[in-house]
Amino acid sequence: MNDINYLEMLPVSSITKYAKGQPEKGVPFTGYPRVHPSDKNSLILVNDPLGDEPKVLEFKLEDILFVEEVPSAVTEAGEGVPLVKLWVQKGAVGVILEPFEVK
Repeated sequence: MNDINYLEMLPVSSITKYAKGQPEKGVPFTGYPRVHPSDKNSLILVNDPLGDEPKVLEFKLEDILFVEEVPSAVTEAGEGVPLVKLWVQKGAVGVILEPFEVK
């Protein structure tokens, strides 16, 4: 099972939605949100989930200021992929999980 399939099996996290303009102290990240598989205080965001090189980002829930819904992406099979825009506190530490092939 690859990483993306594993993340798709996890439930979506619930965070407060935001509907007013851009937060001044936040930086936006757009992607497919998932609950972290082992840390209930973190969230996984798959950036560009249908692209050639999706990135898996990890943020602490306490660093997420707001969430905005954005239009869903659609797979070639016509399935919708729900996307959100997370506003993360400036200065917060995030993690990029990058898969690579061992040669």
